[in-house]
Amino acid sequence: MALAITQSIFRTQLKKYLDQINDNNETIYVTRSNNPSVAVVNQDKLNWLEKYAQSEEGSREHAIARDQLIKQGIIAADPVVKSDDSYWGQFNG
Repeated sequence: MALAITQSIFRTQLKKYLDQINDNNETIYVTRSNNPSVAVVNQDKLNWLEKYAQSEEGSREHAIARDQLIKQGIIAADPVVKSDDSYWGQFNG
């Protein structure tokens, strides 16, 4: 679940929110007065999001990243696709 907080609250309770981000795989949106807001996510989530976004659709890398994002509950599972051996076998090296 995403959470939106102010910059001052985030600053005063930094450890609490960083632990929450890592322990619960949450995204925290930090609103800042007179500046754009920022999102804080854990490194694992960011890595898989970047791999998914940068890989070619239909490639093995894209499918692996998609599978990881589904497992983390970041993107919805496709009920038509089963992640079995025949599914993974369709991708080229």
